[in-house]
Amino acid sequence: MGWFFTVLLLFIASFANACDRCIFQSKAAHYYEDAPTSYGGACGYGNLGLEMSQGYFAAAVPSLFREGMGCGACYQVRCKNATLCNTMGTKVTLTDKNSDNRTDFVVSKKAFTAMALKGKSQELLKTGIVDMEYKRIPCEYNKNLSIQVVEWSHKPYYMAIKLLYQGGQTDITAVYIAAQDGSGEGRYMRRNYGPIWETNNVPGGAIKLVVIVVSGYNNGRGIVIDYALPAGWKNGEIYDTGIQIKDIASEYCNPWRCGEEPWK
Repeated sequence: MGWFFTVLLLFIASFANACDRCIFQSKAAHYYEDAPTSYGGACGYGNLGLEMSQGYFAAAVPSLFREGMGCGACYQVRCKNATLCNTMGTKVTLTDKNSDNRTDFVVSKKAFTAMALKGKSQELLKTGIVDMEYKRIPCEYNKNLSIQVVEWSHKPYYMAIKLLYQGGQTDITAVYIAAQDGSGEGRYMRRNYGPIWETNNVPGGAIKLVVIVVSGYNNGRGIVIDYALPAGWKNGEIYDTGIQIKDIASEYCNPWRCGEEPWK
């Protein structure tokens, strides 16, 4: 019963950030160098950030980064300069935190130039900062949700895991860890930062996880991952859960809530 109420509170807390389908107006800049510190960034993805985003990565302001909960979220962004920019824009994956309040996003050069009209890429880059609009969209991967055991884990006393390829339009608000065979007491992991969760109470043997996923105004759900990690888990290894997350936000964005009409 206590477990149920804890999850319920997590669901309710998520509603405040729910208006994911609305268009927001802001500005965007671009990285001058696409390096591991940018595509790995504050989310700690490292080189995997480049693979996950296919080079279309971004840093976002604290209100979108949300102390790391926003890591891995996908956004459609498009600039508004009709002489330089196309009407479709491009998709970016959030991998870093932007502390410069002049823009909501700093995006990779690849993403920035993808917003340009044909033959206008270099001219758009020279602008440095552009007016833009954005909305959150579902992430789509050709891979299952995966778990990487972080390098600084220390078996059997401490474990940190990194969740990768989180699909859909979702937030992971909690991770529950337990022994697969039911021995011992399960417990919630702590968010270290971004997609990294940790615990000092490491179950013995194979490990079972329950990932709590919420999406917009959806009530959320717990995804049970049996044998998420084998008994012989190793630091740095990536384990395929065999599960894909495809939940999307279900709410309608009223103008009184977001100040914009839904993306058309």
